[in-house]
Amino acid sequence: MERRLTLAKKLLKTTGVIIVAIGDDEHHRLRMLMDEIFGSNNFISDVVWQGGRKNDSRYVSNGADYMLIYSKDEASTTASGIRWREERPGAETVLAAGTEAWNESGQGPDTATALLRKWFSSLPKDHPAKRDGNYNYNRIDAQGRVFYANDLRSPSPRPNLQYDLLHPVTGEVTMRHPNGWAYSRESMDALIEEGNIWFDTDNTRLPRLKKYLDEQGFQVAMSIFDKDRRASSRHLQSVFRDKRFPFPKDHEVLMRWIRLIAPKDSIVLDFFGGSGTTAEAVIRLNAEDQGTRQCILVTNNELSAKDDAALRKAGHQPGSAEYEAKGVFHHVTKPRIETVVTGVRQDGSAYSDGLPANVEFLDLAYLEESRVHAALEYESLAPLFWLKSGAVGSVVQRTEDTQDYEWNEESSMAVLFNAGKAAELAELLATKPNQVKHVFIITDSPEQGDLAGEAFGDEITVQPIYGSYLDAFQINRSDS
Repeated sequence: MERRLTLAKKLLKTTGVIIVAIGDDEHHRLRMLMDEIFGSNNFISDVVWQGGRKNDSRYVSNGADYMLIYSKDEASTTASGIRWREERPGAETVLAAGTEAWNESGQGPDTATALLRKWFSSLPKDHPAKRDGNYNYNRIDAQGRVFYANDLRSPSPRPNLQYDLLHPVTGEVTMRHPNGWAYSRESMDALIEEGNIWFDTDNTRLPRLKKYLDEQGFQVAMSIFDKDRRASSRHLQSVFRDKRFPFPKDHEVLMRWIRLIAPKDSIVLDFFGGSGTTAEAVIRLNAEDQGTRQCILVTNNELSAKDDAALRKAGHQPGSAEYEAKGVFHHVTKPRIETVVTGVRQDGSAYSDGLPANVEFLDLAYLEESRVHAALEYESLAPLFWLKSGAVGSVVQRTEDTQDYEWNEESSMAVLFNAGKAAELAELLATKPNQVKHVFIITDSPEQGDLAGEAFGDEITVQPIYGSYLDAFQINRSDS
């Protein structure tokens, strides 16, 4: 784990975040290891997932898992202004009820407020609209906006906060708490002018600050959450219509935390891919909010101990087609992602309508260093260029007919093999419909590469690849 986490840290951007899920048995050891590698100053949270109750336990129902969250550089994350917020559950329901009450009332704030409160009263106690403070948003103002009338009193007496406030309709001095107001006179006047202060019609109650639900519909995530862990097994079983992977992660839990911590154009790496839950979570998230997140998922093709023993007993050794077909990649990860994206199971039965996604399955292999240095391995390294260009469309490969360049209208990458043909490729990209955002120039001459790059417009990222392809994929060069 130490070696893998050290490598993972190198792959993170400065404001990047790593989440490591762990059970109760090894939690304390992992926490110490994470502190050692990432630094205790970069610790963000230890999230507890309560996944169920074990009533057969002798002492305590230990049904919790843990998610240790660390930033690569918490100071940079803070300096960037990043704040993690998620939608308040039930807020959209309350807003919809407020709109309905406003329309039904003939756009009268008092009647609309009464209708909204009547709606709240009709809900069961455990309804999401009554949780997380949503119930406090039970008023509607003259603009038809749902709001919470928040306290305006100063927490402690201060002379500069003791002043008279006139009711905007009656012109009378309003009630005032002995501590005075929470804002200075200038700030209060500005809030009143903006319509953000609520006044009681008969002037018998303290004025209050309006907090609009459409501006307060987000909240900080709690470090403890409940979700039945059995749901993830049931979901994966519905994908395959059989049980072929024990204890998969929950894609909805991963969706929630990726949505919370990562922007819509982020790159999500899971180097313990397993059943492919992270990939499914990213695919579903992109379909939900039209994001452009990329997911790089790495897994081996390991077999379960049970399948390994059974296949060996039947005479199938590692490397044989029968043996490898039962590995986690071929038997679980790949068919799961294919089924989620296409909506069709391996047996041809329908699973869903499918989801829009661009997926490539690639083999991770070792290359001869001498061939890489001799620039003879473009075909094997082309997927890395594709990933670096944004992974849009298909991987652009060099064909037998390729002389000067390769590109296609669907891919985000184009490759220039003859620097002298830069202007010709640039004209094609400027006049033909395409998705190209990144042009790689394969050349042994820095001068030729730089000159060829001048042919392309500012909207295209140009990267000359000099001689060996290795330098193009180094990370943290200053650390090397």
